[in-house]
Amino acid sequence: MNSKTILLNIFRWFVLLFVQIFLLRNLNYYNLSTPFIYILFILVLPFRIPNLLLFLIAFGTGLTIDAFYDTLGVHTSACVALAFVRILFISVSVNRDAFDEPEPSLGNMGFKWFLLYAFLCTIVHHIIVFVLEAFKFSEIGYTLGRALISVIFTLFIVLLVEFTFHNRKSN
Repeated sequence: MNSKTILLNIFRWFVLLFVQIFLLRNLNYYNLSTPFIYILFILVLPFRIPNLLLFLIAFGTGLTIDAFYDTLGVHTSACVALAFVRILFISVSVNRDAFDEPEPSLGNMGFKWFLLYAFLCTIVHHIIVFVLEAFKFSEIGYTLGRALISVIFTLFIVLLVEFTFHNRKSN
């Protein structure tokens, strides 16, 4: 990775965490849906990032969110699981060495690929967050419903951000 990519990702990390902590923390829809836009940072990290570094970044990102949300490791475990799913999905669907494009963004990979990728990663993240937050199997239907509504809300915001800021693939 070059210094421009590193600086861009540091800036992206600060902006997404700032928006999550100070704007979206108190935004919820009847206590059913909570958007977690900060996962976009983990989703669009470069393809060639080493797995150990990806797990460390996911751990640090989750730990930062946990510090502000007072959730004691819920977001940390969800972010590490998100990083694991990201690695699996990219290894199955993309030959990382054959790409000139540096990151898995909407403009680089196309709408269908990015939507499936973001959906799978987001649903794993949200299910872990909401199940660990509730920590009751007696309310599993309500918990999974909250997770699904939050996935839809988060995906809408992620796609909106990607459509607004992504680099178009040059044909």
